[in-house]
Parts: sequence; C-alpha cells; structure tokens
Amino acid sequence: MLRWLDGHVNRETGAGPGRDRIANPTRDRIHSLLELLGSPQIEYPAIHLTGTNGKTSTARMVVELLDALGASTGAYTSPHLERVNERLSFRGEPIADDDLAEVLRAVALAEQAGAVDPSYFEILTAAAFEWFANVAVDIAVVEVGLGGTWDATNEIDARIAVITNVAIDHVEYLGPTREGIAEEKAGIIKPGATLVLGEVDPELAPIFERRGAARIVRRHADFGVGRNELAVGGRLIDLKSPGREYPGIFLPLHGAHQADNAAIALATAEMFLGEPLDADIVARAFANVTSPGRLEVVRRQPLVLLDGAHNVAGAEALRSALAEAFADAPRTLVVGLLREKEPHEMLAALGLDDAAALITCRAPSPRALDATTIAKAALEMGFDPERVEVVDSVEEAIGAAMLGVPDDGQIVITGSLYVVGAARALLT
Repeated sequence: MLRWLDGHVNRETGAGPGRDRIANPTRDRIHSLLELLGSPQIEYPAIHLTGTNGKTSTARMVVELLDALGASTGAYTSPHLERVNERLSFRGEPIADDDLAEVLRAVALAEQAGAVDPSYFEILTAAAFEWFANVAVDIAVVEVGLGGTWDATNEIDARIAVITNVAIDHVEYLGPTREGIAEEKAGIIKPGATLVLGEVDPELAPIFERRGAARIVRRHADFGVGRNELAVGGRLIDLKSPGREYPGIFLPLHGAHQADNAAIALATAEMFLGEPLDADIVARAFANVTSPGRLEVVRRQPLVLLDGAHNVAGAEALRSALAEAFADAPRTLVVGLLREKEPHEMLAALGLDDAAALITCRAPSPRALDATTIAKAALEMGFDPERVEVVDSVEEAIGAAMLGVPDDGQIVITGSLYVVGAARALLT
C-alpha cells in the first residue's frame, strides 16, 4: 500500500505533476474522498492547529494533556521524520503497519469508486480521519499541513481552532506577506468555534476576529508564560491559562519558545474541557512531553543536536536556544535546505558567523537545494573557505562532522526536517 501511496502527487517532496494544484487550490478532492468513506470526520470532536512554527510541538503537548486526563486522543501531524506511521497516532502510539495498510486500502477503494485523483497528503488525511472513527477516539488533534483555508485537514469542523504564530514561510503557496499568510491560516476558524490565538501582533488581530469565533482567548491577555528559566534537561516555567495559574512546571524541551507552545497547549486543553485542569495532572503531562527533531540532543561528547528549523523564524529560535542552553564551544553546522529557502537568510539566522565550520549537504528530497549553492552563499557572506565542506548526503555530512569536531565541540544538524529525519535514523 505504501507503493500505491507514493505513486500520487506529493507537494512535500515535489514528486509528480501538481503545479495546477498550487495555482488552483481546492478541497473538492478530499471532500469527495471523505464522502465516499462516509464522512468519518464528523464522528468525533476535533482541535485544529495551524501556524508557521510550533504546530507539532504544541499538538504533542495537547495530546499529553488530554491523555493524562483519561481521553482517548488521536493525533494527525506532518511531516514525518522517519516513518509515515508517525503522522497518525492514538494514545501517543503511531499507527501499526497492519492498521495503516488496512485504512489505506479503504481510501484506495474510495478513490477507485469515485474516480478521485487525490494527492499523497489528501490520502493520508482521509486515512487519519477514517482510522480515528474506527478506533473511536474521544478527540482528534489535527495539525494543518500547509496554510489553513485550502488545506485538506480543513474538512474537519473543529470546536477549537489554534493559531500558534504567523511568520513568512512557504511564500510560493501562501504569498509574501504576513497579512496574506494570516488570512490563509484564519480559514480554519469556523463560526461559533473557540479560537486560541498565539499570534500577538495587533495588526493581524482583525484578520482573525472577523472569522466569527464565539470566543477568542489571546496569548499575553488571557494566557501566557511567567517565569521561563533554563533548567537541567529543559525549562522551569510558570503558566497562566484563562482559568488558573500553574507555577513550577518542568518542561523537558530546549528553547524558550517551547514555553509559549506549552501555554498555547494548556489554554487549548482548558478551552476544550471548559474548565481548569488539575495542577498535578498538568505537571505530569508536561514532564512526559517529547518533540523529536526539535532541539533534540541525540549524542554527547561531542554534542549532536537535531533541529528541524526550516524557515528564518525557526532558525532564529534555534540560535537563541543554543546561546542560552548550551556552553560556548566549537560548533559545526550541518545544513541542508529545500530549494524554496533563501540560503543567505537561513545561514544568517542560524548564526553562521559564530560557527567553527559549515558542512553543506543535499536534503533527501527532490526539492533539495544543491549543497554547493548553500556553500556559495556562505562564501559570499565572508565565511572562511577553509572551514566549508560540501558533501552529497546526510550520512556523509555526519561522518565529516564527527571527524572534524573535538570531543567538547557541537554538531548542529538543521535546515530541513528531511535532513533531520535522515540524521535521526542514523544516530538513534
């Protein structure tokens, strides 16, 4: 079934034709597919998340909170790091191979019966919605693939809509302005729903307000972060939700921005339940949170850290986290980018000036930017040519980095989730 799945247009990898799908976005295909499956997405309540950064981490936190409260929670996130099964989970566990094959067969039969030509992502979205109905989830936590309005996941009628933030990314799909991107993301807000708004720019607020949410809870005004301190293995934070305060929460993730994600997740869970949560349950849930490929330490001596920063805002958050949480040491950047990314901007945001060495590689994707193009950008920025190495694969990049870094040094592998996923498969 995976071979059948891979034979469809895939916007993530660039496989197959599909420029017309970018120029003429539609949800007709996913709508037809779901109707042929019996509209499984209407059988359970849902929380729908979008935003430029932090969606997956926030979704994982929401799932931990709801599961800790006894709910049977399904989650749909993207993209995956190592296996497609990661995208569909129930009670924190990825879908088993047999279950994935079974639900993909159901989608394939619907595709054949309706003469629908769905994309890779549309198929997986339909499969997730069908599987959640089959296993009778109490709640589905659904992450947008791209944007909002035209995303296949927007077929779900979610009680809670979540906007983590808005920054410039995917301009080829969403446009070059934050206002345009906000308009697209605001499309997940259904009339009468509750909106948990993590974006704090007052100039963007009217875009979200006019969507007809019954209630809007806003970061800083209704929920947020008080104390946000570095701790051994993560952060010690104080959280405020619309219903109460939760002091002294340990969050085992790196990066100050993860506290904002935690505040959004906590407000989301509280809005879904309609009441404050028990403080001990909240503390236990956050202590269990993981976020693979997001500021993830996979080796020590030398320190090897993976981060799927794939846009300027994410790269800047990575750079800040490295400065705060990790000792000053010789740092080798291993960078692979997709061709939509501007390498000068990404390298500057990652802190190229502070790096001891740069190794560029090709991301394992048809959309990869050539590694020599990344290296050329570094040289144009004045980086020492003697400290730049170009290799073809992620595996070669890891080997070169390991040979060149001292035991007290650091290797940071970043630039694309495809690069991070490949590195994670080799290092964990």
